[in-house]
Amino acid sequence: MTIPAQSDPTTRTNSTISRLFARLISLIIRRSARLLTGARSVWLGCAPEMKQRIYYANHTSHIDFILLWSSLPKAIRRQTRPIAASDYWLKDGFRRFLIQDTFSGVTIKRQREHHEDPLQPVKDVLQEGYSIIFFPEGTRNLNDDIELLEFKSGLYHLSQAFPEVEVVPVWISNLKRVMPKGAFIPLPLLSSVIFGCPLQVSSALDKDHFLSLAQDELLKLKQAEYQ
Repeated sequence: MTIPAQSDPTTRTNSTISRLFARLISLIIRRSARLLTGARSVWLGCAPEMKQRIYYANHTSHIDFILLWSSLPKAIRRQTRPIAASDYWLKDGFRRFLIQDTFSGVTIKRQREHHEDPLQPVKDVLQEGYSIIFFPEGTRNLNDDIELLEFKSGLYHLSQAFPEVEVVPVWISNLKRVMPKGAFIPLPLLSSVIFGCPLQVSSALDKDHFLSLAQDELLKLKQAEYQ
């Protein structure tokens, strides 16, 4: 008879401590981000429901996904995975711990290598039933004269692969000023996280028209930050 191997008690203890520490760090970062930015959540076009969604947003700061993620109710947040660039978040052990253990994020490569699908990790978590936070610009927009960078094709391909998943635009206001380039601590300015209507698209809509629609719907939400 084969006796099943038992895990080392020390390993189990360390794993438990690591999970508890990750939750504590998550709580501190979420509370701090919302406190320092004075962020308000505005649900204009949809309600915070337990539906599988692709939340896509403008991208001006490394704390964008933290603010959006922390704006979700607890139950929804636990079922939502931020998507982040591996070249930034896997640079060192601390960033890796933050994105993977603290925020349950999924890292992807920005550039296709050989025949790999860079979106495969995202498709995997959508297949598992999670919602995601996605930035279709692909990189931070640091240009004050441009409201949005041109969208990459990833959002379109995810929508095509998972037509049953709602695609919801989210405008994050003021973070370019709250967290300017090179800053380590957010400046105490008010910001908003504004959730719009899920995109109403046809499967027959081609890539260019889909991305144009997605950009237009996101920019419409910008007007709500002054209301």
